[in-house]
Amino acid sequence: MDVMNDEFYMTLALEMAERAQGQTGINPVVGCVIVKNGRMVGLGTHLQRGKGHAEVHALEMAGAEAEGSTVYVTLEPCSHYGKTPPCSEKLIRAKVKKVIIACEDPNHEVAGKGISMLREQGIEVEVGLLEDRAKYLNEKFFKYITTGLPFVTLKTASTLDGKIAAKSGDSKWISNEKAREHVHLLRHRHQGIMVGVGTVIADNPELTTRLDVDGVNPVRIIIDSQLRTPPDAKVVKDGLAPTILITTEGADKERADYFEKQGVQVIRSGTGSRVDLLAALRKLSELEISSILLEGGGTLNGAMLENQLVDRLVMFMAPKIVGGFKNPGSFYFEGVERMSEAITLSNLQVEMLDDNIRISGVPVWRKADKE
Repeated sequence: MDVMNDEFYMTLALEMAERAQGQTGINPVVGCVIVKNGRMVGLGTHLQRGKGHAEVHALEMAGAEAEGSTVYVTLEPCSHYGKTPPCSEKLIRAKVKKVIIACEDPNHEVAGKGISMLREQGIEVEVGLLEDRAKYLNEKFFKYITTGLPFVTLKTASTLDGKIAAKSGDSKWISNEKAREHVHLLRHRHQGIMVGVGTVIADNPELTTRLDVDGVNPVRIIIDSQLRTPPDAKVVKDGLAPTILITTEGADKERADYFEKQGVQVIRSGTGSRVDLLAALRKLSELEISSILLEGGGTLNGAMLENQLVDRLVMFMAPKIVGGFKNPGSFYFEGVERMSEAITLSNLQVEMLDDNIRISGVPVWRKADKE
């Protein structure tokens, strides 16, 4: 049986926030619970960018009972006027007694200012309850707001021997149904989905979110240095989601004009034969795409790893062995000389999805690599 304490209520706030992932655009997901005299009197979640924040919804539910209450919120209440008024002011006007915050907001427009506003008005504030869980929940927002770059999750599915297709190129299906459902949830929770042109040519994918209920489709991003995307590809013709082709400065102008007439946005990044991936991410960030699910083949995956542009890896492994000396693998890059130089993962999460294994972790970049 759960013990009703501060952690109990903060856990509820975090769970509510988690359910809203994928709905808030470049904004963080936030949950709020208001408690008075041992009863929950207000609940709220931030559901959409530009609409009421979690604290606003919870205060509206609590009404007059917010006075003298304790507020549990997963992220520091905002203190500035953006698309909505500051939540700190609303908490002050509601005369709440105490605010317990999971973690501070790294946004320089907030960054401790909301906490200071509350304390200056005599409201008791505690910070740090379930902080690690709260930071993990908003890792995409934290990366985007502090670096100006999208958070990139690299997802791959392979056999036990690291292959992503058989000799014929057939890859349906490596992973099981439960793993594929999880991938569609990942698509829902990212603003963009990125693949290389080779995937589009080989599979003609839709790159949409397909769940039992409606999900949010990410923007489809194709890395295509020479604009080899077929003119009749689904990502060009189906209209199910916006599509961006990222190519080089030297790519054919007539082909670019054709795609743009089809409603596809063409972005040029890089003057050589390959797309400048870092510059491409910066341009995507300017379009307010703050998170990307990378579902590339071995070449694109390898290039993103080599350039240290991956923030989290999610790998699905199926209990299958296909062998083959030339069968495609998950990562193609020059590779390391010694095992001590291998890319390792931290903050590991391992989960069984029926007979598939899901491994998630954060790549650890050696200091020497960054110098």
